[in-house]
Amino acid sequence: MTSTLPKVELHLHLEGAAPPAFIRGLAKEKSMDLSGIFDERGHYAYRDFWHFLKVYEAATETLKSPEDYHRLTLAVLEESAASGVVYSETFLSPDFCGGRDVEAWKDYLAAIRDAADLAERRDGITLRGIVTAIRHFGPEKARETALCAAETAGDWIVGFGLAGDEKMGKPKDFAWSFDAAREAGLRLTAHAGEWGGPESVRDAIRDLGVERIGHGVRAIEDLALVEEIAEKGVVLEVCPGSNVALGVYRTWRDHPIHRLRERGVKVTVSTDDPPFFHTTMKNEYDRLAEAFDWDEGVFDAIARTSIDAAFCDGDTRDRIVKKLEAARA
Repeated sequence: MTSTLPKVELHLHLEGAAPPAFIRGLAKEKSMDLSGIFDERGHYAYRDFWHFLKVYEAATETLKSPEDYHRLTLAVLEESAASGVVYSETFLSPDFCGGRDVEAWKDYLAAIRDAADLAERRDGITLRGIVTAIRHFGPEKARETALCAAETAGDWIVGFGLAGDEKMGKPKDFAWSFDAAREAGLRLTAHAGEWGGPESVRDAIRDLGVERIGHGVRAIEDLALVEEIAEKGVVLEVCPGSNVALGVYRTWRDHPIHRLRERGVKVTVSTDDPPFFHTTMKNEYDRLAEAFDWDEGVFDAIARTSIDAAFCDGDTRDRIVKKLEAARA
């Protein structure tokens, strides 16, 4: 049922979506030994969220050039399109693409955009980018990332965000970077409420002025905060499979996405880092349908919420809305 539904994904890390076989292939080409980051079946292997960050960053060590990112983008978008994704926003970090040097970042971005154009012609999937600072790399490097974002803001780089270890620093430490991105016309999101608890969501909304929150699910522990999120129309980029795989929630039925939605919160569905969590957008939909008896009407509403919350321009949004409506006709 869900495989045929057109899907909109707002929370996808490009490097984190790299198929393990793709990374192993790059490592072999470059004579790099990455055997320690895979299990005996060839899947990514990690113990917990913090070890996951280390494995993630080790995998990115194979991505050395714009051409590597061109190949990566094609591989990722092929996987997304196979799950029915028609529009996606991906987190891109100049930390990994040119070491936060603006000119080098532009070369990487050109390669990613070229691959996205190819994928759109080939698979009918539209991609846009959100430049993302890495929280545990610190506020000073985030400033350099924000300058990269400001220099390339426009019709394709549409947002600015913050990812990484929520336990490092406070959202307000990154206020300068978010102010710079806002002044450049970029829309704002930040990871919060995954490991930092509900207070991290409140801090991100108050101190960074974001309109979307990556994850945000632990807001459910503070119902006053849930009411505030619903009233302000803040959108949550929810990644249930990621949360279950990392142990934030024990089972899919324990996940609060259904309760948040019932309380009027705008929720969307994404995969986060799909091969790390053995998921796809189709799998997310299937498991949510099984856990909460969601039908096509619910998923249609979530897709519409997602494209309404997308950071793309109006013409792109209208084009994707037509795809969603055509599927319902």
